[in-house]
Amino acid sequence: MSKMMPGIAEQVANGIVRIVAPNGGMMTGPGTNTYVLGHTAFAVIDPGPAMPEQTDAIIRYTGDKLRWILVTHTHRDHSPGAQALHEMTGARLIGLPPPDAPLQDKTFVPDYQPADGEVLNLRDFQLQAIHTPGHASNHVCYLEQSGGMLFSGDHINQGSTVVIAPPDGSMSLYLGSLERLKGYPLRAIAPGHGSIIDEPRLAIDRLINHRRAREARTLRLVEKNPGLTVEALTTKVYTDVSSLLHEIAQQSLLAHLLKLADDGEVVQLPDKGWVVNT
Repeated sequence: MSKMMPGIAEQVANGIVRIVAPNGGMMTGPGTNTYVLGHTAFAVIDPGPAMPEQTDAIIRYTGDKLRWILVTHTHRDHSPGAQALHEMTGARLIGLPPPDAPLQDKTFVPDYQPADGEVLNLRDFQLQAIHTPGHASNHVCYLEQSGGMLFSGDHINQGSTVVIAPPDGSMSLYLGSLERLKGYPLRAIAPGHGSIIDEPRLAIDRLINHRRAREARTLRLVEKNPGLTVEALTTKVYTDVSSLLHEIAQQSLLAHLLKLADDGEVVQLPDKGWVVNT
């Protein structure tokens, strides 16, 4: 696997290139993936953060032919670059508006909100919008109709699981969205972070199995350690994760506990501790 270098337009399929943003880090891996689709007119998926280096790299590739800017969701590493590109090119902004939740890009104001299942005609490509709430309530994946490539944003990433952070994130919705994607004719996944995933069904099943195993472990440890808070439970549930990441892991653990509560398996005590529902 070649090293993913920021600012370089690298072809990943016929008429589709990836430009990695220069925002690599612990949560973003090599950086946010921006995808550019087209031959005679261009569409951009997830323009990334509002960094001049990324915006310039996109414009160098698209020139004066950028017509559409799509976002999968409005976390700040995916959508803030949309406004600058829109102002420079007049390209149409497509996606769902940001929810009233932390870490959202409030500058994103879509010109068009695609319905679930709607097929968008972008001249050279047709993309089906698939609403996939879970990581974010306004998350949308886009399925390229002829080649079967799914642009998954942060719903599915290569090499890592994604954080599910309540209240906007929902483990129940996330798992439901993963199950739903298995019903589509996917041939590859172009994730928001990392390399192209060539075995989409296997990748989705691994994510579901990982989350189910984490949920089962959480339930067992709540039963063995009644009354612990999320912070205390994290050190027991996430023994396979570096303690440096436990503060972040607390968010996904809370999402698991809220799902278990919705399922009637656990309840939260007034002092914020969790116990098995008897």
